[in-house]
Amino acid sequence: MAGTAVAATPDEVKESARASSISAARTAANASLIKAASAAAVSHATETGVGKDDTLKVKDTLVDPEGKRHVRFTRVYRGVPVVGGDLVVHLDAKQNYLGVTRAIQHKVSLSSVTPKLTAPQAAAKAAGAAKGSAAKTELVVDVRGGKSVLAYRVTVTDSRTQETGGLHSVVVDATSGTVLSDTPLTDAFISPKLKTKLRGLGKQAGPSTGPKATPPRKAQPDAGFPARADGSGASFFAGTVPLVTTQTAKDSFVLKDPSRGGGETRDAGGKELNYFSEGKAFTDGDNRWGNGTGTDSATAAVDAQYGITSTFDYYKSTFGRDGIKNDGAGPHALVHFGDKVANAFWSPDCSCMLYGDGDGETFKQPLVALDVTGHELSHGVIEATADFQPTRVDARQNQFGEAGSLNESLADIFGTGVEFRTNNAGNPPNYLLGEKLGLDQKFLRRMDKPSLDVLEGTVDYWDADSFDREVHAGSGVSSHAFYLLAEGSGKKTIGGVEYDSATYDGKPVTGIGREKAEQIFYRALTRYMVSTTDFHEARTATLQAAADMYGANSTERAAVDRAWAAVNVTAGNTPKESVKR
Repeated sequence: MAGTAVAATPDEVKESARASSISAARTAANASLIKAASAAAVSHATETGVGKDDTLKVKDTLVDPEGKRHVRFTRVYRGVPVVGGDLVVHLDAKQNYLGVTRAIQHKVSLSSVTPKLTAPQAAAKAAGAAKGSAAKTELVVDVRGGKSVLAYRVTVTDSRTQETGGLHSVVVDATSGTVLSDTPLTDAFISPKLKTKLRGLGKQAGPSTGPKATPPRKAQPDAGFPARADGSGASFFAGTVPLVTTQTAKDSFVLKDPSRGGGETRDAGGKELNYFSEGKAFTDGDNRWGNGTGTDSATAAVDAQYGITSTFDYYKSTFGRDGIKNDGAGPHALVHFGDKVANAFWSPDCSCMLYGDGDGETFKQPLVALDVTGHELSHGVIEATADFQPTRVDARQNQFGEAGSLNESLADIFGTGVEFRTNNAGNPPNYLLGEKLGLDQKFLRRMDKPSLDVLEGTVDYWDADSFDREVHAGSGVSSHAFYLLAEGSGKKTIGGVEYDSATYDGKPVTGIGREKAEQIFYRALTRYMVSTTDFHEARTATLQAAADMYGANSTERAAVDRAWAAVNVTAGNTPKESVKR
């Protein structure tokens, strides 16, 4: 009965005490690790760049199976948050200092942290630049341009520079009022450049959908509610798929998965909602969801829910990562977002996926394909770790630079990993991205020969122009390196798809397998990459990750070196630090 207390059994009491003891021990160990890393950062200031006026704030802590410890910090200078001053301190198993990975090579230094502009003045400048409404305004130190600049970071909502009223982070010089950067906070799968090109060509996507079927009714136990329930859904792209839902009454179900941290999909109802909580919960009477077409609003929700829970499973089973932020929380999604929105987004503000229904012209269906979801949620993982930032953003919101290209590439790599792990017959895994969207070239991007993506002008190999190349075009460099590491060069057929990967130097590459390649790139991302990491630093990071996992003289580390050389990223052609922003 409601309100009746139930006494715990002796075994439950013991288990609770044991869990509390383990939690306390972990907290104490974490505190000890953070203290050691902070002390090491100060005592090795010449290497870390941490000065007497800096305070370090912990973003993440990681302990490797081999014993190494890594603490990721952001920085505060004289009480003011620093933009672009992140670093990772590396310790051995005994918490002795091993080294540092840092985003900037100069020390943070300002003569004063008193601004000449007022916060309202900066907010007005930012709102004008992003064509929206200024919300949060905070004083920061921007160190991304090679020097320290006192500035305001302004969050701008309802920006009219994008198709949807997206969020922007605008940084304004607190002395001169100059806008230093204007960066969208929502990451879109379809770039502004691609959208413009498709419309200019008059192209219309004809999506490849999965087989249609009426899902069977699943009998549910008459148990206490709410309770886990096993249902199924008819999706746009993957056929009939299993769904774990929440049963709230005998004939009432909610599209929320209690077995995966409460991962849930809701209905935005054609509005550009700012928060997931504003969405309307999807409910159903028989736990059979969607009909495989747009005539049922739940169909898009089926694909979205299947995608976010499959991505959750991928990160947990492959890397032991418990959720996008590694905090146990399940992913969230909002479908039917906005009016005629032909895109899918990861939104840091609501920590959720946003899916439009298409614009009725270029894209006539929601972009809810599995690899799209895997790609976009991987941006959330990247944000929680290295948080790559573009070198610049143009007036049309296209992003540029190698760190931004790595952002897109790693999202493609792990998005593809979601497909392989899920292994759905209606959406078979491959090294293609966006193959379900119905583009004339049969995919959006591909990893074996990225330059076959003529729509985005993606490149196969690194060159000096990579520094300022649009990020989707530039992503081919590291995606190609990953493919070569996983599968090797030359012609081959994998899962019914033909691939043919050539190398920059004409020399062959022997792959080590996708599973090992994924582990190396994930280890590198979470331990050895920071917000400004470029392709050559990514090479160093993956070499170190391979050495940690397999040994400095291992076949795996040698294969990593060879894969990067095959895309023209070598120690010998590493640009000088002064070339970087």
